[in-house]
Amino acid sequence: MTRQPKAAKRTISKDRIRRSVASSCAIETGESSNLIEARLKSGERRFPQLTLAR
Repeated sequence: MTRQPKAAKRTISKDRIRRSVASSCAIETGESSNLIEARLKSGERRFPQLTLAR
């Protein structure tokens, strides 16, 4: 039996994450995924005082 090398970690770009979040939200809300993606890209936050849990 030979040992197989570990696969290299794949890095996922922020654009891919943004696109997947936008398409998921578009399915739930019925809004265009392009509009949601543009809103996410703009960086404008609805509630800037809130942060994500770590």
